[in-house]
Amino acid sequence: MLPAMGSTSFPLRPCRRRAWLPARRAHVTCRAGHRLRRAQAPPHDVTLPQTVRTFLLFPLSVIGRPGRQRPPLHPAPEVVGNAGGGGAWAGGAGREGSAPVKGPLGARSEPSTAASLQALQASRTPLPRPSPSPGKRVKTARQPKAGFMASAKKAVLGPLVGAVDQGTSSTRFLVFNSKTAELLSHHQVEIKQEFPREGWVEQDPKEILQSVYECIEKTCEKLGQLNIDISNIKAIGVSNQRETTVVWDKLTGEPLYNAVAAPVSPGPSDPAAVVPSGSSVPAAGASSVWLDLRTQSTVESLSKRIPGNNNFVKSKTGLPLSTYFSAVKLRWLLDNVRKVQKAVEEDRALFGTIDSWLIWSLTGGASGGVHCTDVTNASRTMLFNIHSLEWDKELCEFFEIPMKILPNVRSSSEIYGLMKISHSPKAGALEGVPISGCLGDQSAALVGQMCFQDGQAKNTYGTGCFLLCNTGRKCVFSEHGLLTTVAYKLGRDKPVYYALEGSVAIAGAVIRWLRDNLGIIKSSEEIEKLAKEVGTSYGCYFVPAFSGLYAPYWEPSARGIICGLTQFTNKCHIAFAALEAVCFQTREILDAMNRDCGIPLSHLQVDGGMTNNKILMQLQADILYIPVVKPSMPETTALGAAMAAGAAEGVGVWSLEPEDLSAVTMERFEPQINAEESEIRYSTWKKAVMKSMGWVTTQSSESGDPSIFCSLPLGFFIVSSVVMLIGARYLSGMP
Repeated sequence: MLPAMGSTSFPLRPCRRRAWLPARRAHVTCRAGHRLRRAQAPPHDVTLPQTVRTFLLFPLSVIGRPGRQRPPLHPAPEVVGNAGGGGAWAGGAGREGSAPVKGPLGARSEPSTAASLQALQASRTPLPRPSPSPGKRVKTARQPKAGFMASAKKAVLGPLVGAVDQGTSSTRFLVFNSKTAELLSHHQVEIKQEFPREGWVEQDPKEILQSVYECIEKTCEKLGQLNIDISNIKAIGVSNQRETTVVWDKLTGEPLYNAVAAPVSPGPSDPAAVVPSGSSVPAAGASSVWLDLRTQSTVESLSKRIPGNNNFVKSKTGLPLSTYFSAVKLRWLLDNVRKVQKAVEEDRALFGTIDSWLIWSLTGGASGGVHCTDVTNASRTMLFNIHSLEWDKELCEFFEIPMKILPNVRSSSEIYGLMKISHSPKAGALEGVPISGCLGDQSAALVGQMCFQDGQAKNTYGTGCFLLCNTGRKCVFSEHGLLTTVAYKLGRDKPVYYALEGSVAIAGAVIRWLRDNLGIIKSSEEIEKLAKEVGTSYGCYFVPAFSGLYAPYWEPSARGIICGLTQFTNKCHIAFAALEAVCFQTREILDAMNRDCGIPLSHLQVDGGMTNNKILMQLQADILYIPVVKPSMPETTALGAAMAAGAAEGVGVWSLEPEDLSAVTMERFEPQINAEESEIRYSTWKKAVMKSMGWVTTQSSESGDPSIFCSLPLGFFIVSSVVMLIGARYLSGMP
């Protein structure tokens, strides 16, 4: 193996047979048996032929590019934040070297020849070379951790914390080192969505629970293969898809109906939050992917009962009356499912969001399971008073929900109960481990990004985008179409923190639409390549309002448009415009947050699968005209749940005090265009948004006049037929 540049104690010299050898004595013999003179160059002056330098750089295309199995081997990214117990997150953080040089799109440039030699050594590529002289050790570059996974030979220091990350398309179980926030192992299982009718979205609660059991078992097996003792897992946290509604029988543990699903949550592990092939999720753009619409009539009837000058629902919950939230889903179940009605009458029914269902099941189920939820999930039901932090009697009466079926509301970080798993030998090893953390997925990502200060915000890019801004202990009500929600409450006696939230309906889903509906790309990763070829949309703007516009417009009549097309426009420009659309929609929400909070953001922290697209991240920095900061650790949602679990009273293995949080490596994207150009592009986007509105009119106006005229021929036909029949009978009776 070749010595690393700058660390070798002797120069290299070629012989006629292309063998490289150390030069130490006056004459040495190469492997080919040729006697050669000692090299004269000083140790630090190693000059390789161009052909050799090119060859040595070649492996970097495999092992040195971001997004591959191994992390980049150039110097560590800039340190801009803090994360968890006592070390750096990313493998390779703290290596020697200057800050990385960024290219035109925010990506780092290729490493130097010295770094290339180190990369070659780290990759352990077998190249012929003689052994160094006895007693002279050659330094080699340290092998980096692949994908942040721990080496089997590495001793794990400190207690471990597990996290269940349950989303709409998959379930995962991840295990972290509480002292370094390092991800040690994980397992993921895909789950299905069911669409029994147009506009209905359901999931099987038992399948969700089984996927959790499977993930825990497989992760424990992987930890065993890494020689990591799973008895070091001291706590488990839960993060979950919000608003999805489950009702089950507390005596049998059986669900009384499928879970009525919420909007699709972004998946951090999926590059574009693309639903895997073979899933039952319909093509992008179908409104049912985003919203279960069966409760629309329920919402319309309820809205008539709210006085126009006293919207007590929004003032108490921070939420608008919408099919989006759990209360109307539960109302629909009580009105339409006889099994649910009967169970409520017989005092057998329990209601909860996915976190409640999982915690109840994992702590014993029908044999003493704990029926609880945390403040972040409760705040998404439309039954929870975000000021008093209790179920609200007036709201329950308004929705006609019996309070006896509601779970107990707890903080986001406390011991709820102990794990009870007996059916699986591997997962059963976690018997007795406390479940001590619970956060809705977006709140978990906010904690995982360590947005603990007022005004800090994060944006999660997946199927859609969810942007949350910490407003501190002050409950800020938006005047620009945003939601007010509970951010977290990290302890029974800790204060509650609030957040403003805005959502982009179509983000990664637009990439899936380009792939599945238009066929201009074959994989989600290909869009970055197409966008890079042109570097501009050439005046093309894409508004992906497939099922209307969400925050801050809330305009259901809007539909998607692509405008600004010319004869020169091709699929590359459309791909670039699709990425820009995600960034423009994010800016609209960020502008609304700035107006509501009164404090402009200095930077935006990002996570989610789409952040692997470096062109997208650079575009986002350009359009927002503020830096975009991406953590090297991608699993922020699961990390937030693990942090809450490890910090719980009675567990105490994860300190959240600022002085105890260790340095975290971040990748930072700075704006590359001037502010004037950014504003021009944004104002043109706003014009395109206006053009997308008003495409869908109400049913009555759509079918008003045409239906009248369409019915006239049928009416004439019926009347004339009757007249002819009467006339025929009359004539047949005449002599």
